[in-house]
Amino acid sequence: MAQNPWWQGAVIYQIYPRSFQDTNGDGIGDIKGIINKLDYIKSLGVDAIWVSPFFKSPMKDFGYDISDYRDIDPMFGSLDDFDTLIAQAHQRDIKLIIDQVLSHTSNEHDWFVQSRTDKNNDKADWYVWADAKPDGSAPNNWLSIFGGSAWQWEPRRCQYYLHNFLTEQPDLNFHNPEVRQAVLDNVEFWLNRGVDGFRLDAINFCYHDAQLRDNPAKPKELRQGRGFSEDNPYAFQYHHYNNTQPENLAFMQEIRQLLDRYPGAVSLGEISSEDSLKTMAEYTADGNKLHMGYSFELLTNDYSAAYIRETVTKLEQEMTQGWPCWAFSNHDVERVASRWSASNHPIPEQATMLSALLASLRGSICVYQGEELGLGEADVAFSDLQDPYGITFWPTFKGRDGCRTPMPWQSQAAFSGFSTHTPWLPLCQEHTACSVEQQLTEPNSTLQLFSHFMAWRKTMPTLMFGDIEFIDTQEPILAFYRSYQGARTLCVFNLDATEQTLELMLPAPQQQTDLRHNTGLYDGDSITLSGYGCFIANV
Repeated sequence: MAQNPWWQGAVIYQIYPRSFQDTNGDGIGDIKGIINKLDYIKSLGVDAIWVSPFFKSPMKDFGYDISDYRDIDPMFGSLDDFDTLIAQAHQRDIKLIIDQVLSHTSNEHDWFVQSRTDKNNDKADWYVWADAKPDGSAPNNWLSIFGGSAWQWEPRRCQYYLHNFLTEQPDLNFHNPEVRQAVLDNVEFWLNRGVDGFRLDAINFCYHDAQLRDNPAKPKELRQGRGFSEDNPYAFQYHHYNNTQPENLAFMQEIRQLLDRYPGAVSLGEISSEDSLKTMAEYTADGNKLHMGYSFELLTNDYSAAYIRETVTKLEQEMTQGWPCWAFSNHDVERVASRWSASNHPIPEQATMLSALLASLRGSICVYQGEELGLGEADVAFSDLQDPYGITFWPTFKGRDGCRTPMPWQSQAAFSGFSTHTPWLPLCQEHTACSVEQQLTEPNSTLQLFSHFMAWRKTMPTLMFGDIEFIDTQEPILAFYRSYQGARTLCVFNLDATEQTLELMLPAPQQQTDLRHNTGLYDGDSITLSGYGCFIANV
């Protein structure tokens, strides 16, 4: 097992710092809050933490609009705090991955402030500028994910600029080599501070079509949301030209060349394209681009054995050289404990099964804070919304605030131990009963079973590194083998609340693993699983 890179098969714990723990009483989580909880994070059995943006920002998109890539926003702390976080994490053998938002900046970034002044300054070509059409309308039909045209008029230059996200997030022009180098220099700044890798936000959005061709319309029956609301006009187009351009592959190689100078440094790309699985394979091919990629394909509402099997199988067929990373939840989508629940309310047994399923797929995994507690989506009132995405598309889409509410640390403490001050988003009362403190007292709580499984998984090379081979099963059973260096492990999951039976002859002798998650029974020719049960055995 030692011959494999640390990130292969790793469990990566995503921290949304605004909502993790507040130590200075302003209602917003901070870097010191992460430091305070490193022992808890270590107890989960994870290998790395991925910290969402904490850089200087006007916070129009809560840190994904960066105004200074080389400094910490004061609400989160200081560079000294960050250096302490790195040192304390490494003392506990926890790797540290940070977000890098490369495709766009804040409109308050010095680069854009200069670029927008006129057409002749030193940064004039650092962003995507275009003249209006003769009638004054936008250069083409590209749309922003957050609603409306992807073009914003700038009166200083008398031109439009491109923003694939908020108007306050102008897109950089990666066709300009000076931009690419400046971006890489910012990445290297954090490598020199000791980070172990990067989660690269919207990495396939770096390049745009230089000819600014219109995106073609998409038939209504093919409109699907992948990380965005399905009633969003963004889904009405094939996004052939505003992202995922061929030139981006060369930039992935430039990123890899930089990271290869820092042994052990890893890149994880967030990818959302017209064919995200194919793009993941392209961006991780040949060992000279990204180390890993993940997409929104298992962050959807489709919860069926067939969909999971087909999605993973397709990626396996496409990605013959790279390494996958899977996630069921993150800071952009409804929490999986609600999203995949038939009642839209968390079911502890299902949450436990889903964590085991995620950690049994081939690849590395990302676990979102609170997923280990089985937290469901919080219902945030419109008057409390902070997310501009949700405010724009309310009520058919309530935005991302429901998955971003504060972590519940203590059931009886004020504000659940998250802060001594009213939090930036309201605490969910249902979450309070699922607090860390409460679950630590219960031997078979969702938290305890999560930690037990992740610790046990480290002893299983088949689950960490093995190939995957699915068994053709009927709903609601998902089953597959994981194989590695002559060993083979059978994994069977019941995705339904009712008892299920899978007829399957296992070779003798058959050894069921010593695992508290196992709720299935094998009687010689079939496996019986309780509702939301799983059966994992070495065969």
